[in-house]
Amino acid sequence: MKIQTLALFFLVFVAIGGIAWVFIYPLLSGERQVEKRRANASRSAPAQRVTRNVQKSRREQVEETLKELDVKARKPKNPPLSMRIAQAGLDWTKQRFLITAGGLGVAGFVVGMLMGIGLLLALGMGFAAGGGLPFWMLSFLKKRRENKFLNTFPDSVDVIVRGIKAGLPLMDSLKMIATEAPEPARSEFKAIVETQTIGMPIGEACAKLYERMPLPEANFFGIVISIQQKAGGNLSEALGNLSRVLRDRKKMKAKIQAMSMEAKASAMIIGSLPIAVGFLVWLTSPDYIELLWTDNMGRMMMAASAMWMSMGVFVMKKMINFDF
Repeated sequence: MKIQTLALFFLVFVAIGGIAWVFIYPLLSGERQVEKRRANASRSAPAQRVTRNVQKSRREQVEETLKELDVKARKPKNPPLSMRIAQAGLDWTKQRFLITAGGLGVAGFVVGMLMGIGLLLALGMGFAAGGGLPFWMLSFLKKRRENKFLNTFPDSVDVIVRGIKAGLPLMDSLKMIATEAPEPARSEFKAIVETQTIGMPIGEACAKLYERMPLPEANFFGIVISIQQKAGGNLSEALGNLSRVLRDRKKMKAKIQAMSMEAKASAMIIGSLPIAVGFLVWLTSPDYIELLWTDNMGRMMMAASAMWMSMGVFVMKKMINFDF
């Protein structure tokens, strides 16, 4: 009987233990797992907040850099005379340019008086020679220098990309361009190196390229370098993308020029046709056409015709030139 009683108690104890193991232990273990998960989540939350804060701060840095560069790019389109002289690639001073313009104006007035075209026309000729011709030359030299820069700028960016991928610092790649690239890219990158040498950050030094070379391509380059210096990132990849964009813009510009050559040729023919016809008439019948510059009414007619032809040529030029 005692053995049977002990066996019964043992079976009851095992049954109660089994019930507890099946129903109660999973609840306790689940609560422990929940507590562990909460602890792990509380530990990982600060790290996630730090990562989000880092990403947020980087995004804010990029936005601030873009805003600063946008403000700089929105400067007035009429820079001072000294800056325009530098953009044209001349090493003249402002005083030298003004003296040269004054000399041309006086020479134009004297030539007009010697030709006997009258005081008013001589004054107009002197004003055009002193006030129009020098500034037109500045614009012409500036445009020619910008075209030369655009032809070599993508290759210069590729040199920087290859130098960075090879392990060279950005400054060494810029120095390489400043010594080996053709003009005017060599002088512009040399100015960047010299500006950074005196203590200016490399991002601001590259952003100043847009002031000396007011082109969207130069502005893109300054934005990429400034953002990389402030927010970090893969500079070689960013500059590689910039190089592809520059080459695509160059191809698009060449395509637009090729498509507009027909209109440009027509404008050149229409603009030069009156002069050519007048010259041929003077060769065949000089007495018939000399009244245009010997008589006062003829001079007034020539002046009015020149003004109207200039306005027509200007309008045709605006219609032909495409900005993108």
